[in-house]
Amino acid sequence: MATEEEKEALYAMDISGAEWISAPGDTSEVRVEIAYLDGGAVGMRSSADPDTVLRYTASEWEAFVLGVRDGEFDIEV
Repeated sequence: MATEEEKEALYAMDISGAEWISAPGDTSEVRVEIAYLDGGAVGMRSSADPDTVLRYTASEWEAFVLGVRDGEFDIEV
């Protein structure tokens, strides 16, 4: 988990020039977009609400990606 100082620095970062990417497909659909930020951090937003950006430190993003790969978020149907 990030320290309070790390999170403050992350949210103080100017991301106005960030390049947002999403999965290929129909651009009229609402989708999740990510941007790779300085220091390995990652920004995540919804295309439906691009002004609201969640920001993750490099270690938080790595933990999330590893959890996805490990099936931590899989839903049984």
